[in-house]
Amino acid sequence: MAGPLGAADPILSRGFIYESAPYPSCHASTLVEVAPGHIAGAWFGGTHERHPDVCIWFAHHRDGKWSEPVQVADGVQPDGSREPTWNPVLFQPPGGALHLFYKVGPNPREWWGELKTSEDGGETWSEARRLPEGILGPIKNKPEVLEDGTWLAPSSSEGNPDGWRVHMEISKDQGKTWKRSKQPSKGVGFDAIQPSILFHPEGRLQALCRTKQGVVAMTWSEDGGESWSDLAATLLPNPNSGTDAVTLADGRQLIVYNHSAHRPERSGKGNRYPIGVAVSDDGLEWRDALTLETEPCPAGYAYPAVIQASDGKVHISYTWDRKKIHHVVVDPAEL
Repeated sequence: MAGPLGAADPILSRGFIYESAPYPSCHASTLVEVAPGHIAGAWFGGTHERHPDVCIWFAHHRDGKWSEPVQVADGVQPDGSREPTWNPVLFQPPGGALHLFYKVGPNPREWWGELKTSEDGGETWSEARRLPEGILGPIKNKPEVLEDGTWLAPSSSEGNPDGWRVHMEISKDQGKTWKRSKQPSKGVGFDAIQPSILFHPEGRLQALCRTKQGVVAMTWSEDGGESWSDLAATLLPNPNSGTDAVTLADGRQLIVYNHSAHRPERSGKGNRYPIGVAVSDDGLEWRDALTLETEPCPAGYAYPAVIQASDGKVHISYTWDRKKIHHVVVDPAEL
């Protein structure tokens, strides 16, 4: 479980966010620190992914315990029809309302972004509002706030004539208006989605992305996310499954991902196990730091979310066989 031989176990606690739920399938969790000592999580749950009954569920984590999950968003339309919901992303900007971004629509090629906000840390929520045309919101992973206060939401689209494409969505006015960044070039031909943002010295930004090409891809920005370098391969394998990453307070980079690549009989896809943590000093050279799960299971361990709380602890969540959401607390000093 630990990294170097003889090191202390970095896992401080682990368990499921809930033991039973009124739906059989769940996926795509997200975490945020609402206030010191108060973590919140959300995910989608329903009959199965793409089913119109899939809703967004939410829970609080305080004093080491998760509250009973509650439904906070659905895909019911003004005309009474219903669409599935997808990929919630929680975001707590400094001094502002808690934001819940999520997607609504029949599939990732046709979905659109919606937003709810909470002024009381997730106890009550506003009515849903649709994001502006062309703005999807953070597609899977958390937005980041830059030094000048800019909000940078990592996004992507899947219904393009040239395949999957990554972009960022930028707000200079705390979410009142948004614009899209330039798309990074596909490089040698990467189909990439679901980026997460990392911080480097001198204002450089790095985005790590899921791809169909068997590796995690990276792209870099020197101008606050307005433009990005050509997509290129990292050293990390990727079985066409979501990842998440965070820049730690000590400057190291941390990614949670499936250390697995393609299966020969499934071109472009692979097993979503094992799942683990790698760390890096520069975003280029990575070392395995922690294995979270190894046992094969049908749907794997997938779509992680990772944050570092104000007390320094790292919180990780991920889908466990599409049946539950697992939550792990890690001491990064032991990685």
